[in-house]
Amino acid sequence: MKLSHFQFDLPEELLAEYPADHRDEARLMVLNREKQTIEHKLFKDIIDYFDEGDVMILNNTKVFPARLYGNKEKTGARIEVFLLRELNQDQRLWDVLVDPARKIRIGNKLYFGEDETLVAEVIDNTTSRGRTLRFLYDGSYSDFRTKLTQLGETPLPKYIKRDVDETDQERYQTIYAKNEGAVAAPTAGLHFSRHLLKRLEIKGIQTAEVTLHVGLGTFNPVEVEDLSKHKMDSEEIVITEHAANIVNNGKANKKRVCAVGTTSMRTIESSVSSSGTLNPYDGWTNKFIFPPYEFSIANCMITNFHTPKSTLLMMVSAFAGHDFIKKAYDEAVKEKYKFYSYGDAMLII
Repeated sequence: MKLSHFQFDLPEELLAEYPADHRDEARLMVLNREKQTIEHKLFKDIIDYFDEGDVMILNNTKVFPARLYGNKEKTGARIEVFLLRELNQDQRLWDVLVDPARKIRIGNKLYFGEDETLVAEVIDNTTSRGRTLRFLYDGSYSDFRTKLTQLGETPLPKYIKRDVDETDQERYQTIYAKNEGAVAAPTAGLHFSRHLLKRLEIKGIQTAEVTLHVGLGTFNPVEVEDLSKHKMDSEEIVITEHAANIVNNGKANKKRVCAVGTTSMRTIESSVSSSGTLNPYDGWTNKFIFPPYEFSIANCMITNFHTPKSTLLMMVSAFAGHDFIKKAYDEAVKEKYKFYSYGDAMLII
């Protein structure tokens, strides 16, 4: 398949600026692959499609406040710094993106906060916008991390043009987020409320928690027509033995095994045994899933509506079938479903 197969017209007003008033009352489109049918529901109706013993695989990564604003020494120019990943805890080295990048060179210093107690020095250029920063802070490592959290803001995607508000801190985070390390939320999971998770538990649906720390690479544009030449950035994943056992039992008992989100799907597809079971794993993945692709673990998935030409749309097309997804997306545009991070959801069974 080629990049151009994933182009479609998406009206700008369908990009969700805010989440639904209640997590589990976003709209839900249900695709049945066998019957090739499309239903329109609310997210909380998802419970009707699952039975006792079925398994949901959740990505429990936690978003940290990755966007900081600093001032360049001498000129005072305001610079956005987006924290990507910590490279060295002792030396306080971080991979970051800076904007505007043309102003930031090796040796420059950036000052953060009104009291300017946090300073960063640029020690390397990694890409056109990428830099390596060494943070200088007079305090312990835990104090330093607290300072980063205080100064940082919720890293809403760039398409959201409004300012970050207080509700984003809670709503751009799943209610089961535990392991901090993501710079973007695993957005399919944002639709689960505590009440809905409790109802699923009472019905006997099991949850298996895995971790994929979402990096910005997930959203990097694909710039090659031949998809086999696109390279994904590596992201850190963890699959515990406990989670693998829950998933493998569900699979062995021919239950519905549902990947909640493209990140959960990438995680489990990155650690499959030769016999088609899920292996525990702690490491990195740069797996890129696009059609045609044979999925090994999940037989069901929950996902949001993705933007044109995105790797996320490619994975969903591989799972549901390209023509069926094209038909569903045409209907989603016609029915004014909301797209992207704060948008509506899709269940593919």
